[in-house]
Amino acid sequence: MNTAPQLTLCGFAISNYYNKVKFVLLEKGLPFAEEHVGLGRKDESVYAASPLGKVPFLRTERGALCESAVIVEYIEQRYPMPSLLPSDPWDAAKARELAQFIELHLELVARELYVEAFFGGTLSDSHKARVRKLLDRNIPAFKRMARFAPHAAGEAFTLADCAAYVHLPVVALATKAIYGEDLLSAQGIDWKAYGKFVGQRAAAQRIEADRKAEQARALAAAQARVAPN
Repeated sequence: MNTAPQLTLCGFAISNYYNKVKFVLLEKGLPFAEEHVGLGRKDESVYAASPLGKVPFLRTERGALCESAVIVEYIEQRYPMPSLLPSDPWDAAKARELAQFIELHLELVARELYVEAFFGGTLSDSHKARVRKLLDRNIPAFKRMARFAPHAAGEAFTLADCAAYVHLPVVALATKAIYGEDLLSAQGIDWKAYGKFVGQRAAAQRIEADRKAEQARALAAAQARVAPN
């Protein structure tokens, strides 16, 4: 019998969206392969799978899927057990709502800071001020929605945790780098304790180990490029 994985996750282990999908696959206990697709890879095989060349994307036996929210919904529907959504439709919708809020109103907004926070670029003061205004509105809204009791959406581990675990630290680090303070912590969101709690899961530990290894490889490659001959 052919036991080769039918799913191949494409992207790179530093990407928080890649890690969200990977978290779901690991929690489901699904066999899957990984294909490294960096930001600079823009060949036709990538565009055929992800028309904008974005990662992650998922190769399946029926073709490829892009957009991480769609990918995790597909995985949840195709492989429903163990479930990462509550059985009650309202509770399931609230978990999805929280995951989407994190991505649209926290991570996507904070992403505008990454060029300076993480990649050595420069942003104008007016740009930083505009992003700060949005985050000062959106973070308290998130605090009103999230339960952390003990999981992001309540008692059960859900897709909302797969999003919160990978996105909240990046938002916190970016705001700390740009504004001199972690705006999540400043609003009373104890994302570190939450991350430590979720980080006890085997899937989370695998993601962290792979992310650190990828960062080490990227750093070594960058140092090699600038090293004198």
